[in-house]
Amino acid sequence: MRESHLEQIERWAKFVRDNPNSWQKSHSDFIDAIFENHEKFLQEMIKTPKGREKLVKLYDIKNREGYSWLI
Repeated sequence: MRESHLEQIERWAKFVRDNPNSWQKSHSDFIDAIFENHEKFLQEMIKTPKGREKLVKLYDIKNREGYSWLI
């Protein structure tokens, strides 16, 4: 059975409460992994046919000068 969102929040709150000096590292590692995975996704998408155009459309990029590395 999947855990509900509220149960996940309660579990995280308990972890923070029980680990006041160590929860920041876990949280930072999690956030860093999200950014790393996003970067990997971008790099892999760019390699595909019309990948750059797909990313422009996906992210609705209008300021193409700001994304010269992508265009």
